[in-house]
Amino acid sequence: MTTSHFDQVRLMDEGDLKLVLSWRNHTDVRRYMYTSHQITLKEHSQWFERASRDPNRHLVIFEGDATPLGFINLHVAAPSGVADWGFYAAPDAPKGTGQRLAATLFDYAFRELGLHKLCGQAIAYNTRSIAFHQRLGFQTEGTLRDQYFDGSCYHDVLCFGLLASEWKTNK
Repeated sequence: MTTSHFDQVRLMDEGDLKLVLSWRNHTDVRRYMYTSHQITLKEHSQWFERASRDPNRHLVIFEGDATPLGFINLHVAAPSGVADWGFYAAPDAPKGTGQRLAATLFDYAFRELGLHKLCGQAIAYNTRSIAFHQRLGFQTEGTLRDQYFDGSCYHDVLCFGLLASEWKTNK
């Protein structure tokens, strides 16, 4: 990971809606999502309005050198400091953005929010996401068999977990 970039995360605001929607609707992102249809601006705006009112949800924009390069949805699912995360980099983001996004988000999640654990999921055919989680130090915690139906067949979903103590060790 390069250190020449000034990386940060910030909360998403309404001004980010169209950009994040364009990333989310891009074929390279959409094909790995549970909801794979083209999302309308109205649908996206309604989701943002609901999600941004939830005090347990952090809708986060990752920026490198003040340029938005990715989106993270962090949901604190338990009062014990366990959160689910989902993310995607901008389709045209430079190589290595995912690693930078994760490092910056983990610092935010574990240091600033004081979380104990991050949980992630990947559809079994998303081999890049599976390998990415493993490179970041996530442990495979289980498989949800035939959990996701893509319209023609069922797919397993892999579940991952990363403890704050593991992040500190791997950092």
